Amino acid sequence: MAEISAVIITHNEEEYIGQCITSLQGLADEIVVVDSFSTDSTKEICNSFGVQFIEHEFEGYAKQKNYATSQAKHNYVLSLDADEALSEELKKSILEIKPNPEFHGYVFNRRNNYCGKWMRYTYLIPDRHLRLFDRTKGKWKGPDPHDKFFLEKSYKSKKLKGDLLHWNYESFNEHMDRMNRYSSISAKEYYSAGIKVTICSGTCHMIWKFLRSYFLEGGILNGHTGYVSSVITAWSSFLKYSKLREMNLKDKKTKFTGNDI
Repeated sequence: MAEISAVIITHNEEEYIGQCITSLQGLADEIVVVDSFSTDSTKEICNSFGVQFIEHEFEGYAKQKNYATSQAKHNYVLSLDADEALSEELKKSILEIKPNPEFHGYVFNRRNNYCGKWMRYTYLIPDRHLRLFDRTKGKWKGPDPHDKFFLEKSYKSKKLKGDLLHWNYESFNEHMDRMNRYSSISAKEYYSAGIKVTICSGTCHMIWKFLRSYFLEGGILNGHTGYVSSVITAWSSFLKYSKLREMNLKDKKTKFTGNDI
């Protein structure tokens, strides 16, 4: 029997953390929440469930998740975001493999709820994630905020039946606010990697992102919600590359003048 540690990172997640923890009842052998000093009732809600609650300064998504994973007692880790929950079918699938897991990682489909509607198309579908894994066989990597758990090359994963339910955005405003924040994080990651862009990069990426999400990935079939989702997502690409361009230009000007701006 493989014992499973469920691990969740949080920051001001009072709205969703309760349903996330509830979905893990009867499956997880321990639940570890690593919180980056929430100012709402996240801590009180978690404590009411009797989970292990650890406060740790946020270091970036991949680093925070690697830290959280290291706090688990068991090698098999089920990693969830606070705004996610296991569907009954997925919970059943995990319980079936728990007595004798034959793979080092397990992949789930994630079903996204966007502004109160379960999305069936756009860039949100298909949305597959490796979330149950042997922590000794890999680690969280990737540019923030698009971190993923990567198994080492010699290890294999399998897809399980059932959906990981994800309450993605409650409103268009929330989507826009988060894309603005995420685009800043991504731009800094690209800048640190030494990536250079041209004046047209933001516009080209924006157009391609919209066409891909709305037409190629079927966003048009989701009506008005699919259209707005595709527009905001495309706009986030424009912001990311425009912010990166601004950093590149600042670097160039600093080298030219020999002074910080």
